[in-house]
Amino acid sequence: MNRKAIVIKCLKAAFIGIVLLLLYAPILLLAVYSFIDTDIIGTSGGFTFDHYTDLFTNAQAMTMIGNTLGLAFASAALSTVLGTLGAIGMYYSKKRVRTTMGAVSRIPIINAEIVTALALAIMFVAFGLPKTYFTLLMGHMVICTPFVVLSVMPKLKQMDNSLYEAALDLGASPAKALFKVILPQIVPGIISGFMLAITLSLDDYIVTVYTRPSGFDTISTYVFNATIRGNAHTAQTLSSFWALTTIIFIIILIVTISANLAGRRKKEVRK
Repeated sequence: MNRKAIVIKCLKAAFIGIVLLLLYAPILLLAVYSFIDTDIIGTSGGFTFDHYTDLFTNAQAMTMIGNTLGLAFASAALSTVLGTLGAIGMYYSKKRVRTTMGAVSRIPIINAEIVTALALAIMFVAFGLPKTYFTLLMGHMVICTPFVVLSVMPKLKQMDNSLYEAALDLGASPAKALFKVILPQIVPGIISGFMLAITLSLDDYIVTVYTRPSGFDTISTYVFNATIRGNAHTAQTLSSFWALTTIIFIIILIVTISANLAGRRKKEVRK
């Protein structure tokens, strides 16, 4: 390898390192301060686990975490079912119908989230629906389902259609062929869509604010409102969320590494 190639390789590595540093520096900063005895970032203190203790002993914080996780899993599960069935229906439709439905399903993705939230709020008012957990769940499904469709559709295009046709020729009903032939081939896309839907629901704020019932708080709505109020009690409560951020980051990191290792092992077995 000549000197020019070495320089280019070093520059590429440096560029990637800078980008990763800019992306993860805020998270790493919160992770560091989650072990420091202070409620304000930028001030010093000793090593402590108090923020983690406060997180798990704060009834209000645990309620918000439960609300957020329950909403995320419920909306992700329903969106995954709806998005998977929608993607399969679109895939086996005529080209004109498939193109039209594909364009319609992408509107919530392309559209600004504030427009989607306002449209949902106006629609619920027009139909006389008060803000309840149902409206909140529907709002999250609206933003999550299109991403499930985008995750499942490529797997449908990659699968072997002859297997489905063979199953029908051998006497299987369309429903049995769906569960025995099609779904097993698109499981990776379904899992990816489910995980993406959970991620979208967990950090959503705008749609949540416009569709949630009174008194129902998620982590995003509470943190935003607490930041606006900005009193001493709020600072102490927010500092416990540094610990929550660290825990979520570690869990996601472990899941991502495990998924990559599992993918590599499958490739090695196939070879």
